[in-house]
Amino acid sequence: MVLELNGAAPAYDGLPVCDASAYTPRNVVYRSNGRRLLDYGGRGLGILDEASQRFSMTSEDPDLVYEAAYLFLLARIGEHLDTRRLHRLHALALSLRGRSILVLLPMGGGKSTLGAELLKHPDIRILSDDSPLIARDARAHAYPLRLGLLKGREGEIPPEYVRLIQRMEFGPKFLVDYSYFAARVTADAEPGLLLLGRRTLGATPRLEHASLAAALRAMIPNLVVGLGLFQGLEFVLGRGYREILGKASVGVSRCRNAYALARRSHCYEFHMGRDIAANAQAVVALAEKVFAAKT
Repeated sequence: MVLELNGAAPAYDGLPVCDASAYTPRNVVYRSNGRRLLDYGGRGLGILDEASQRFSMTSEDPDLVYEAAYLFLLARIGEHLDTRRLHRLHALALSLRGRSILVLLPMGGGKSTLGAELLKHPDIRILSDDSPLIARDARAHAYPLRLGLLKGREGEIPPEYVRLIQRMEFGPKFLVDYSYFAARVTADAEPGLLLLGRRTLGATPRLEHASLAAALRAMIPNLVVGLGLFQGLEFVLGRGYREILGKASVGVSRCRNAYALARRSHCYEFHMGRDIAANAQAVVALAEKVFAAKT
């Protein structure tokens, strides 16, 4: 696999004239002569050569080049991890006393903000702020890419570790470099808490026991389907039915891991309040109570 990044205006002249094969929220995809052409609204052009797996991304917008390349790599790495039966879960993942704390929230739900607040606790370790890897035995493995903070929280991190990017769909976000929190990363953790996050307008958080059925329902979009995770749809759409059916074993494996995680975890509905510090304190207090009872 070769990744080529070009800071220049895309050269649309000379491209083949063909109809679109797929539409995604980020781009329009075309296929011609063994290549996939990704048009980012005229602002950028990505070209994937299917035979050599060479991907080139061209745009005058450095943030667009960065994000497109980053998402392409996530898709390819995710496919490789799937073959090893390590599947990405769309969740904030931390650990305490060697046990995992997984918080399921949708995109924009506040995972990174909650994670940054929880890391103020000296005994909390991080696995990933967005996509830990779940194994067949339900252990959560680290996948620490970066920390993301919405505007207003960036002042809590030394400026040399923070950079601002303009994302394609969701506006500006501050990224915290891995070197800032590397010492707090742990390799893996035993199953522990599985929190089904809900945002509320209440001032304080609430935690209530969740059934196995509720946890499994939450696993379907967040692990089996992988909503919120970049799965490379613009690269897989348009493939033949035989190739798509060949990935059925991945779906079965994801279901197996999802069931193992839900069954071996303490599952709770987590109704998050407006007070970020109170949300973090509630999570730590619950984890300390549950994990102490197990020991």
